[in-house]
Amino acid sequence: MRAGLDGLRLPVHVITGDHDMEGGSLDAFYTGLGVPRLPYAVDVRGVRCLFLDLCGPGSGGPDFRLGPDQVAWLAAELEAARGRDCALFMHSYPADLKGDGEAARVADLVHRGPVRLVEMGHTHYNELANDGRTVYAAARSTGQIEEGPVGYAVAAIDGGVVSWRFKELARPWPFVLVTAPADRRLAHDAGHAIGERFTLRALVLGPAERVEFRIDDGPWQAMAREDGARCHAAEVVWPAGARTVAVRAVGAGAEDTDTIEPATDADGLPTSCGIGSDADALGAWPGRGLLGTQLGPNRNGRQW
Repeated sequence: MRAGLDGLRLPVHVITGDHDMEGGSLDAFYTGLGVPRLPYAVDVRGVRCLFLDLCGPGSGGPDFRLGPDQVAWLAAELEAARGRDCALFMHSYPADLKGDGEAARVADLVHRGPVRLVEMGHTHYNELANDGRTVYAAARSTGQIEEGPVGYAVAAIDGGVVSWRFKELARPWPFVLVTAPADRRLAHDAGHAIGERFTLRALVLGPAERVEFRIDDGPWQAMAREDGARCHAAEVVWPAGARTVAVRAVGAGAEDTDTIEPATDADGLPTSCGIGSDADALGAWPGRGLLGTQLGPNRNGRQW
């Protein structure tokens, strides 16, 4: 595993999962991988990224516990980050925490704080939940095949807007992720509702000879990327009654398209059914890789 990670060109951050405690400690995790001790935080393009150890003082398996020191560290980090968007990386939902009062405490910290995205695993299936302030995202790993082709998730936080899409390993490049505006299902702020004009941005990974967008079934229009910019962009005039905007990248004999439904009604944004759990799960969304099958071993999974 360490040799494989060393071959990657991008920075890698590793967090613990329940199987890492099967030996009774995390000694093998830290000594074998040579990774920093959890918890810790790093800044990535203005987003404060917080990495937690859900094994903590737990006894292994799904006995997820942070412990008082780690909860206090999280509270202090979120307080210090006021005014900046945060992404939280932890193995499972806060509702899965078994420590005394930890589930409610951590869910409340996340819900009231500047956390825009919580990235998780554990489910063995892809899932997105929006609790009205924070998007929870779980992706199955590159080795889990219960729910279809293996792959990984690509996520972005663009001015507070969260976007997320699953990339199948076998799918050829390029890959497109619309980062702004917000899809109505992932919007959580009245400011995410578009007006008659807005800036469309899309992250394109892999070779692309042209990048373009269209509204509903209208004509494709070119997008451009300024020197030094991470995303392609275009200024869009939104027709009354329009529903979708799609971005397509074409290159190397392949193409990819990402389509969103922009939020247009600030009063119609998702509201929370319960915080820190899958209570706000969006269900199936094939365009994002959410099959809705829930084939996994966690407490919310179906028989698999």
